[in-house]
Amino acid sequence: MYVRKEAVLSSQIEGTQASINDLIKAEAEIFDPSGPRDVDEVINYVTAMNHGLAALAELPLSIRLIKNIHEKLLQGVRGSKMQPGELRRSQNWIGPAGCTLLDATFIPPPHDVAENALGNLEIFLHEDTSVPPLIKIGLAHAQFETIHPFLDGNGRIGRLLITFFLCQQEILAQPVLYLSHYFKKHRDEYYRHLQNIRDNGDWESWVKFFLNGVSSVAKQATQTARDIVDLREAHRELIAQSFGNSGGKGMRVLEHLFKRPFLNVNDVKSLLGISYPNANTLVEKFVARGILFESTGNQRNRQFFYRDYINLFANVPD
Repeated sequence: MYVRKEAVLSSQIEGTQASINDLIKAEAEIFDPSGPRDVDEVINYVTAMNHGLAALAELPLSIRLIKNIHEKLLQGVRGSKMQPGELRRSQNWIGPAGCTLLDATFIPPPHDVAENALGNLEIFLHEDTSVPPLIKIGLAHAQFETIHPFLDGNGRIGRLLITFFLCQQEILAQPVLYLSHYFKKHRDEYYRHLQNIRDNGDWESWVKFFLNGVSSVAKQATQTARDIVDLREAHRELIAQSFGNSGGKGMRVLEHLFKRPFLNVNDVKSLLGISYPNANTLVEKFVARGILFESTGNQRNRQFFYRDYINLFANVPD
């Protein structure tokens, strides 16, 4: 869920409208005709992050990995024609919609310079220096956004870079820091600090802004973790006290819900290796005790959601 939260917020910075509830509905294959059509971009972000985290177990954080993640991020969505997985071979620029090079807010370096600069950034990430890791990745994120090595998706890739670096350095055991929450809340300041580096070389103000964001979001993420533990223990106790002989199976379903907070009866049937009627009876116990909620209103193909858990992330405070 931390990954889903970061995916939603990072994508919203780039203009998507999909919420975490929209994302979960899409993952559960519930078609909502009134829902935003850009949810596929968020799904791609989740896929890209999970793929990158898995790859870091075998590969270093490198240009090769970044290009691979970029391809997954833009596959089949807005930006899919912008050379996914390839460094740009033409000039790009940043500014209001419809602007040209003449009135752009910022013009990144030419593509041949950008490629060399990205190589230098890779060296910086891996070299043994006295720069503390949090400051190093703060500097690296700003530099990546300035290099702007792709035709599209640079903001999202740059924010993924933060998570990948902190996990590879084992500063984060899991990707639990949804830093895009802070960047989205202070979006104008975020962009202003990045531009102030380019115009005035003011790295100090950026680093202070970045570290304040890490501190703020770390506290929120820690509180969310405590809330998850409290919720888990409360529902484990409820299952132990009221599920009778099916308590053990109920515990297995509960643990599954913390990975994938929605399911149907067939999911429970497969998870536990039991008959459909028995799986349906077990799901009904979850519903009767307010742990699961059915949201489709259908008689067939019903999907059940672990709403209390989802709400811990859907209602992150400002």
